[in-house]
Amino acid sequence: MDLPRALTIAGSDSSGGAGIQADLKTFSARGVFGMSAITAITAQNTCGVNAVLNISCDMVAGQIDAVFSDIRVDAVKIGMLSSADIIRSVADRLRHWRPAFVVLDPVMVSKSGSHLLQPDAVSALRDELLPLVQLVTPNLPEAEVITGRAVVSQDDMLAAAKAICALGARAALIKGGHSSDHANDLLYDGHDARWLPGERIASRNTHGTGCTLSAAIAAETAKGQALLPACEIAKAYVRRAMAAGLAIGEGCGPLHHFVDWY
Repeated sequence: MDLPRALTIAGSDSSGGAGIQADLKTFSARGVFGMSAITAITAQNTCGVNAVLNISCDMVAGQIDAVFSDIRVDAVKIGMLSSADIIRSVADRLRHWRPAFVVLDPVMVSKSGSHLLQPDAVSALRDELLPLVQLVTPNLPEAEVITGRAVVSQDDMLAAAKAICALGARAALIKGGHSSDHANDLLYDGHDARWLPGERIASRNTHGTGCTLSAAIAAETAKGQALLPACEIAKAYVRRAMAAGLAIGEGCGPLHHFVDWY
């Protein structure tokens, strides 16, 4: 059986709700064979991040090379890259292997408010990674950091998406979940803008939402979906998983990644 294949390059979440763990669960739930290159180990749970240990750049690059040199990679998802050096290493390997589709989730702050991207890494992310990816999926605060401008209204979201594409990304999906009155996302592909509407879900079990969305988009593109339907399918999947979120731990519980299966 020739399963579609996706690689996640991201940090590990010891509580299993976000990062590499969420990505691999999402790949499996969406019918895709998942592979991983771990960029950092975090000691975290549903209440917060207690410690972060970055993996060496050589080991990050080595994991990526080991996968690409042996296994076909149909799509790549990039998550937590906490340092400028790791960002440069990942960018170097992407330039070498040239995967067909890369989605970047610019993980900067965890759901509990812990900073996961070092300040000096933001410019490296803009300069080194954005020109190499087909899609960037920032939430409103992340879009503000990348563009250096306030992103509050829907007009702001469109302006931010255009600014991100001007930095080299092929497309941007600005996630509106941090808005007070809606959960509408905006997909801009460098030419056309498309709103993906969504009502807010009243749930505290939202740990790993951004990781899951970007991983689901990668999975759908690995299966051959075009960008717009991949984003629509992924958004619908995340909403189902969030509505069935698991009350695990004392803080923000995880999504139910296998909601469609049991």
